[in-house]
Amino acid sequence: MSTRLFSSAIYGIEARLIEVEADSFPGLHTFTVVGLPDKSVQEAKDRISSAIKNSRFQPPNRKNKKIVVNLAPADIKKEGPSYDLPIALSYLAETNQLKFDSSKTLFLGELSLDGSLKPTNGVLASAMLAKNLGFREIVVPYQNAEEAVVIKELNVIGARTISEVVDHLNDTKRIQPSKLLDIKSDKLGKLEELVLFSSIQGQESAKRGVVIAAAGFHNVLMWGPPGSGKTLLSRALIELIPKMSQSESLDVAKIYSSVGLLAGNPLSLNRPFRNPHHTTSAPAVIGGGTWPKPGEISLAHRGVLFLDELPEFPRNVLEALRQPLEDGRVTVSRAAGSIELPAKFMLIAAMNPCPCGNYGDERLACICSPISILKYRKKISGPLLDRIDIQLNVPRETISKPDMGRKTDDPRQKIKLAREIQSVRFKDTDILYNSEINYKNIDKYCVLSREAEELLSSAANNKSMSLRAYHKIKKLARTIADMDGSETINEQHIAEATGLRTNDKMASDLA
Repeated sequence: MSTRLFSSAIYGIEARLIEVEADSFPGLHTFTVVGLPDKSVQEAKDRISSAIKNSRFQPPNRKNKKIVVNLAPADIKKEGPSYDLPIALSYLAETNQLKFDSSKTLFLGELSLDGSLKPTNGVLASAMLAKNLGFREIVVPYQNAEEAVVIKELNVIGARTISEVVDHLNDTKRIQPSKLLDIKSDKLGKLEELVLFSSIQGQESAKRGVVIAAAGFHNVLMWGPPGSGKTLLSRALIELIPKMSQSESLDVAKIYSSVGLLAGNPLSLNRPFRNPHHTTSAPAVIGGGTWPKPGEISLAHRGVLFLDELPEFPRNVLEALRQPLEDGRVTVSRAAGSIELPAKFMLIAAMNPCPCGNYGDERLACICSPISILKYRKKISGPLLDRIDIQLNVPRETISKPDMGRKTDDPRQKIKLAREIQSVRFKDTDILYNSEINYKNIDKYCVLSREAEELLSSAANNKSMSLRAYHKIKKLARTIADMDGSETINEQHIAEATGLRTNDKMASDLA
């Protein structure tokens, strides 16, 4: 008589229920795993046999029996070592070494040869699945219990060995469920070296643009010569952005858990900061693989994606950013299947004005030819540039400049005010920030004065703006008005937003 218990498979960032069935019958000893397992699952047979033997149970190779383990449904690829524990338990139950009600418990865990449990990926998503399907309990490695316990109304059993799991299921020695820790613990996504915004001297106009971006979660492109402070401003931005809400933190943790980057830490309210190198491949940035997995844009969800030396990235990588920047999600399709991944990130990009970096510099001569400069800048396509809300010119500062030693005012209060206004405004919607306002409700949330409307219409006609650019200026002005505590978008808000959104020099050079 076969036995059945439950586990889960991670597909993208979502968990799917897997039934683990075991059956045995007389014959020459074989141990077979079916149900589309990958190499790591096939290798589980040897790990499980050793773990069972070293835990003082009867291993599969001690009896002349054919053992078949089925992982259903068979059309879902099973990869990773998380099936070790459920396969081992199903064998023990099949051979009457374990008796328990398996209908309300979900199992995950990798086994060592000595029977101890190792942490695995996707525990948070699996815990969500268990709760949604009505399971009462989830058994996971002790190191993963901290991440699963954030799901309420679900008993999380953190075990160190398979022997502890067997004792728990046999009611010999019950394991106490893990308890929820402080959700405000800031462990995930914390920068090793936090750049203080107040420590940056000079670049007042650029800093103003960065503050506005932080207040409304707007995309930013900074361009200027090497050493002008573009990277420093980008890293300081993460300090200005308010902490994530609990719901945002849960969404981010789910993504990190699916790729094994949560490292067993509880939820963090720190926003992710991803900084991929320009040699990173398109699947690594966007997401993909034979069996699609999240890329850098999904790992930056609700945080910052910083692309330094933007024109050095491959053209296919940059163009692939267009859909996620517009929709806040990315659909990755492969022969093996298709998944939709969240990708609501703030893009912060930096670039030089030319290959040598000195074009337009008053002190250093540019050695690039006009053709090479144009070719370099043409790597940033018009449609991609159109999706970037703020475009900042960051010139080289001189040490002798009068305002270089002046201390920068702390902008956090204005950012906090703007964020509080947005929180109230979008209370009953799925919108969190001004940058997420879509064309359907932009007139509802972005109310312009008559003078502001006239100024925007004039600028749109003179600069031949696209409808997307027109709407982005409105949303940018909405954020500036929020920082001023103004319900109505006035003429000065539109004027500043237009200046930030349409850099005339950049536009002419990139045209």
